[in-house]
Amino acid sequence: MKNDNEKLKNIFIKKLETIVKKNQSLLCVGLDSDFEKIPPKFTDQFEFNKTIIDATHDLVCSYKLNTAFYEAIGYKGIFFLKKTCDYLRKKYPEIPIIIDAKRGDIDNTNLGYVRLIFEYLNADAVTVNPYLGEEALASFLAQKDKGIIVLCKTSNSGAYEFQDLVLSSKYQVASIKGGIKLYQYIAYQVAKKWNKNKNCLLVVGATYPSELKEVRKIVGDDFWILVPGVGAQGGDLQETLKAGLNSKKQGLIINISRAVIFSKNPRKEAERWRSEIGKVLSRK
Repeated sequence: MKNDNEKLKNIFIKKLETIVKKNQSLLCVGLDSDFEKIPPKFTDQFEFNKTIIDATHDLVCSYKLNTAFYEAIGYKGIFFLKKTCDYLRKKYPEIPIIIDAKRGDIDNTNLGYVRLIFEYLNADAVTVNPYLGEEALASFLAQKDKGIIVLCKTSNSGAYEFQDLVLSSKYQVASIKGGIKLYQYIAYQVAKKWNKNKNCLLVVGATYPSELKEVRKIVGDDFWILVPGVGAQGGDLQETLKAGLNSKKQGLIINISRAVIFSKNPRKEAERWRSEIGKVLSRK
């Protein structure tokens, strides 16, 4: 059965689990390289990213690049984004690259996003917006070898406005008691309906540990969740791990961006976060 389960896993998930084991880490460093915050000694975003990557590559399970920080400076930013992805592919090919783009449009438009992210950037995974439904995201979901990370309960303070809306009984799911909220329904649909190619993940913010716990119940053990919000956004690491880890003490990608990359010593800071995560994982 174990061998059968391994065969069912998509390439991104296998790659992720391999590096988690090798680096003993659930830490994802977000390369949110805001050009205005980069130290003056760096001439561009790529040189800054390269320094961070070289300092932390043995401490992480992935790198996440938010496209907004590169798009903000125009074509040069896209060039530095591309150079960063190329560098990771060449120097550290075992580390998954997540493009945080939150894309979501009608299907033929999504084809353009798919080509940019998976052909031009050659990334391993992407964040997408579920608002237009499964049919619209078909181009992404069809990428059997990639990770499709669907927004579920985001880390921002205004996430409740839509994500906490209680749906009518028409959308009730037997496994969820009481009135089902939109974020819960998204979690259910993605895990139970959309995940035909075993390539789906979810985004749930560390700022909402109770909701993360609910999502874990819905999706089960064999499902990975990308968790932003620890660090600069104030999410509690201990509560996050307690709420979201699966029975194997895995299943979470803990993203920390600004707290690592803009620290005085990014390697030391990444080591600290990995160590804090490890303390929880080592407890019986």
